[in-house]
Amino acid sequence: MRQYSPDLTPPWKKPKPVPQVPAEPGLVVEEPGTGFCGAVIRCEAGTVTLEDRFGKHRVFPLEPAAFLLEGKPVTLVRPAAPSPSLRPSRTASGSLAVPGARARVARAGRIYVEGRHDAELVEKVWGDDLRVEGVVVEYLEGIDDLPAIVTEFAPGPDARLGILVDHLIPGTKEFRIAQSVTSEHALVVGHPYIDVWEAVKPASLGIKAWPRIPHGEDWKTGVCRELGWPTNTGAVWQAILARVNSYRDLEPELLGSVERLIDFVTDASISSPSGV
Repeated sequence: MRQYSPDLTPPWKKPKPVPQVPAEPGLVVEEPGTGFCGAVIRCEAGTVTLEDRFGKHRVFPLEPAAFLLEGKPVTLVRPAAPSPSLRPSRTASGSLAVPGARARVARAGRIYVEGRHDAELVEKVWGDDLRVEGVVVEYLEGIDDLPAIVTEFAPGPDARLGILVDHLIPGTKEFRIAQSVTSEHALVVGHPYIDVWEAVKPASLGIKAWPRIPHGEDWKTGVCRELGWPTNTGAVWQAILARVNSYRDLEPELLGSVERLIDFVTDASISSPSGV
């Protein structure tokens, strides 16, 4: 019979067990083999996806002691599924969720965006926030008629107007129109992208970067050609929109602009700048 040999290793010499840590979204860890440091954005069976501060994504296997948390080895494990009462406490925009909150009666104030795709993206990421605040988003077909639209709307203290404009760069037609309608109760903000598609982070779509399209060519058509995507831009947009799960999938220039508009429309103490 095999004899039992007791372990006589002193306790202080025994290796300490590596703690297991749930891979909750937002947890920042480092993968020492590559030096990649990022926040957990997704944890699936056997893998975890990290996003670094530049928006780059990397997928790593869930292996024992494979990560460093505050410089110490840990084993990431898949989080337990939350009970229905503990579902995500934040909205897609990153705001604290208000469970069971009813949509507020719509304010007189509005947010206008330049096109249908802009409106759908804002709804997907900020929809919960907008319903709680009672803010309605409407879309324009371009901004050439914006001065007449703003005049008809007649912004005032109890009916503030926020407008989101694509490709808002000094010297452009869009910039001049935006300047002409900005007032105490009307705020125009924008982003530098030619189209709102470009405000979605390339990494969220599995591409390295948005291609450069020659001036004068339809931007969306050129993008689909360069990336080998279908020519049906409507279907392509729906595929892009499906990959947007939260504010983390969007560029900060768009995030800041939309947040400014929501704050402006809902808080009368925030003044509109004298210029765009």
